[in-house]
Amino acid sequence: MKRSDLVADTAITLLAERGMRGLTHRAVDEAADLPPGSTSNLARTRAALLELTLSRLTELETLALAGAYGSGPDEPDLPARMAQALHVQLTDRRRTLARYELALEATRRPELRRIYDEAGRRFRDPAVAMLAALGSTDPVRHARTLVAFADGLLFDAIAGAGSVPTPEELEAALRELLAGMLRPGGQRTSGRTSRR
Repeated sequence: MKRSDLVADTAITLLAERGMRGLTHRAVDEAADLPPGSTSNLARTRAALLELTLSRLTELETLALAGAYGSGPDEPDLPARMAQALHVQLTDRRRTLARYELALEATRRPELRRIYDEAGRRFRDPAVAMLAALGSTDPVRHARTLVAFADGLLFDAIAGAGSVPTPEELEAALRELLAGMLRPGGQRTSGRTSRR
């Protein structure tokens, strides 16, 4: 394993276990069993360490979620693929907790926000393409809804009061959401309510 990957993987674990305040260069050196100063030599500042960690986290999540972005929208079944990808994220809570820590930190660090937003596009853009292929009349809006729905499921199971859903429950929820988005006759409602 490359030294940079070891440092970033260790930082991900520390973020999940100790939060943002527990992530220091010294803590990474100790947890990774590296000589003192090794992390500082690789990522001189805290900002550099956070950027390295976020880049590695994005790489790991891209690999974990690759199954959700298969060769086409129908092959194999999209809701089943997405359910499996979400289940992977739920079973490795470490990555997801670290992402939450970095997301909050990105609200206070513009340089990290730029990297975080770019990472987000790596997941949203394929969702837009898949929904367009499935016949969505507003794939950008629907992709935003789909990603928000998935993020909400993850947050509820990991940091909220919800239980961890099974792959079958995740698939059923995704099928319901996609059926609503892609129903025949258009996806928008007027928003008007009739008065009697």
